[in-house]
Amino acid sequence: METKKIIGFAASIILTLLVWLLPTSAFGVEGMTVVEQRIIAIFVLAAVMWIMEPIPIWGTSVVVMVLMLLTTSNSMLSFLDGEVGEKLSSKAIMAAFADPTVMLFMGGFVLAIAATKYKLDATLARAILKPFGTKPKFVMLGFLVVTALLSMFMSNTATAAMMIAILTPVLATMPDTDKKGRVGLALAIPVAANIGGIGSPIGTPPNVVAVGWLEKIGVNISFGTWMLLMVPVAALILFCAWMLLCKAFPVKQESIEVKLEGEVDKSPKAIIVYVTFAVTIFLWVCGKELFGVNANVVALIPFAVFCITGVFEKKDLAKIDWDVLWLVAGGFALGVGLEGKIGPDGMTMSKHIVGSIPFDTWSTLALILGSGVLCLVMSTFMSNSATAALLIPIFCALAQDPTMAEKLAPYGGATTLIVGLALSASFAMSLPISTPPNAIAYSKGFIKQSEMAMVGIIVGIISLIIGYFVLFNFSGMLK
Repeated sequence: METKKIIGFAASIILTLLVWLLPTSAFGVEGMTVVEQRIIAIFVLAAVMWIMEPIPIWGTSVVVMVLMLLTTSNSMLSFLDGEVGEKLSSKAIMAAFADPTVMLFMGGFVLAIAATKYKLDATLARAILKPFGTKPKFVMLGFLVVTALLSMFMSNTATAAMMIAILTPVLATMPDTDKKGRVGLALAIPVAANIGGIGSPIGTPPNVVAVGWLEKIGVNISFGTWMLLMVPVAALILFCAWMLLCKAFPVKQESIEVKLEGEVDKSPKAIIVYVTFAVTIFLWVCGKELFGVNANVVALIPFAVFCITGVFEKKDLAKIDWDVLWLVAGGFALGVGLEGKIGPDGMTMSKHIVGSIPFDTWSTLALILGSGVLCLVMSTFMSNSATAALLIPIFCALAQDPTMAEKLAPYGGATTLIVGLALSASFAMSLPISTPPNAIAYSKGFIKQSEMAMVGIIVGIISLIIGYFVLFNFSGMLK
């Protein structure tokens, strides 16, 4: 085992045991139960492991769920039983993996896998890139637009990999005298993949986590409503990014020709994928308003259709990003602890713990913006998904406190706070390790780390400004 992993594992165990074994009086929360203390200790374990990654981040989620089942639920190990207070439901903890929001994300994965299998993604890329012509700055805009659009419904990583594959031959033919132009075109892919993901609820895991947690506290955001507000936000940020890239990394060539080989797949199964993709998006956007069907249920329709028609086969199941689903499920399992009535007199843990914090001394604006900056900084150095899974449950608990809810109301309420965190996680793109699209683009050797950092920091700051401006003024649309 690597030294870094050993240190991370040791730190996780030591800090968790420290919190686990402290007397409950040490936490300064009157009436804290043993189960509440154990949830806090498990939360510390998850936080340290997600940050230091001694084991894969999805593995941490599995460990979290198992520990919660063995030490805090009604299926607790007998030798740990005793005067520990109310226990959590083991069924509720295990149900986190089948949470409707997790099913929504899984449906998105299935749709993306089918689209890639029958080359719908490449077909769309060809169709959308063609009108942008051969003028360098418009070719760059074309790559930004196509990558962002695909990232709204497909894995950001898969989209970036495909678009980089299309762009690499173009970059390879550019002369050495046009190094800056190559950098600008190469950076367009990860920037668009990261920003495009905010455009739909399934575009990136932080969006899914935010929508799921808001639903738990009574704020239901429909698929179409999210897109109505967030697609313009993404478009505005992409326009600013395009202007920045054109200015900082101008292409000297007068024209760039992007050769896109291949034909449209017209087989019966491909037609089924095309139609199902279009119908699913339509139902996601309009289904709740027209037919009363929510996005979580709609997400399973393509899965059923593809299974019946043979589009989706046994081998395709292995292509689903189960690690991401487990990560999201682990975050929701922690949420079961926060929302469980394990405090004194049947009080939920979140209400009990949050009620002991003096929010009347906090600046609301500083809390909202500070949480976004914290999320962006953390996401720069660790998984965006893990950051969201870690922070969103905490701030969701804060938003439910009556005092905090009253203070948040003028700024858009819990929606602004939680959606702001989801957006901030996607705005972290200054290092190759920040996101998989960054790593893919950097690995091709066309970009220096300093160039990625410069663009990532500037775009990140611009994104935060635009994102929070829109949330402060229009978050009411999301309710």
